[in-house]
Amino acid sequence: MKLTEERMYQASLDKDSSFEGTYWMAVKTTGIFCRPTCTARKPKKENVEFFLNTEEAIGKGYRPCKICRPLENLNETPKYIQELLSDLSQDISLKIKDADLLKRRIEPVALRRWFLKNHGMTFHAYQRELRMNTAFKKIKNGERIMEAALGSGYESLSGFNERFKNVLGISPKNSKTQMIIDLKRMETPLGTMYACAIDKGICLLEFTDRKNMDKQFISLSKALNAEIVQGENIHFEQLENELKEYFEGNRKTFNVPLFTTGTEFQEKVWQLLKEIPMGETRTYKQQSEILGNPKAIRAVGTANGINKIAILIPCHRVIGSNGELVGYAGGIWRKQKLLELEKAILF
Repeated sequence: MKLTEERMYQASLDKDSSFEGTYWMAVKTTGIFCRPTCTARKPKKENVEFFLNTEEAIGKGYRPCKICRPLENLNETPKYIQELLSDLSQDISLKIKDADLLKRRIEPVALRRWFLKNHGMTFHAYQRELRMNTAFKKIKNGERIMEAALGSGYESLSGFNERFKNVLGISPKNSKTQMIIDLKRMETPLGTMYACAIDKGICLLEFTDRKNMDKQFISLSKALNAEIVQGENIHFEQLENELKEYFEGNRKTFNVPLFTTGTEFQEKVWQLLKEIPMGETRTYKQQSEILGNPKAIRAVGTANGINKIAILIPCHRVIGSNGELVGYAGGIWRKQKLLELEKAILF
C-alpha cells in the first residue's frame, strides 16, 4: 500500500501499530514529531507534515515527543529497569523493597504500573517468580527442599511450599518430574522481544507487540505441558549475543539450539524456512512446490503464521506471489527492515 499523506494521517488517528517504523508525523504548531501510535492529542491535518526517517524530522528542527519517544526502540525496557533486572539475575536471593527503590530514586507506583503493563504482574510478584524458578531448578538438580527454600530467602518451609505451588502449580516434592519454560525480555533495534527456552533450546522468540501474543504463550505451554515462568536459561546469553551480532550486520546464521513444537507438516515447513538463503525470498507457492504439494499454499501460509521463533526460523523471507510483503505478525514494517538488513549484511 502506498504511503500517502491521507493514509499516514488516518493511521496516526487510529494509532495503527502496523505503521510503526514506516513514517513519523511532525506537528508544526508544537515543533515535535511522533511515532504513529502516539497517544497524545492529534492535531489538525493542515498542521502536520510527514517524514520517512527521524533524521529528516530533526534536520528540520523538530524535537522528539516526550510521550511516545520516537527515538527509542519500540517497547524498550527503560535503563533503570534493565539495571534492576541485572541486579536480580546476579543475586537471586535479593529482595528489592519499596524503600530500596526510593533509595535508587525509583517511584514504586510507576514501577508497578510498568510491570503490570509489560509482565502482567507487579514488580514484587516478578521477583517472587524469579526466585521460584531458581528454586525449581535447584530441587530438580537434587538440592534438598529446605536448602532451596533458605537460598530463596524463605525462613519458613510452609511459606516456601505455598508460594512455590502458587507460582508453579505443583508442590516442591512433586516438581522433579515437571518441566518449566523460562521467559525473558530481550532488547533489539526493532523492538523488545520475548524469548522462551527449555533445556533443549529456544522454543519461542517473538516481538512483544506481536498480534495474539497471549495465544502463542498458551499454545506453547499446552504443547509442552509446562508453566511459563520468568527466569534465566542456559541458552539466553548465546541468543542475546547472536541477535546483537545479527543486528550489527556481523552474523549470517544462528547456532543457538532450537526446540520446535509442531505437527509433522509444520516442522517440514519450518525446516524449509531455515533453508532459504539470507538475502533471498520465496513465495508461498514456491515453498509449497518445494514441499511437493503445489496446492498446499494456504497450509504453508498457516504454518508460517504460527511459527513461534521469529528471525531464527526466518518466516520474514516468504512473500506474496506478486512480490508484496504480506503476512508477518510482528508487523510488515519489521519484515521490510529485516530483509533490508540481510541484504546489507551480504552486500
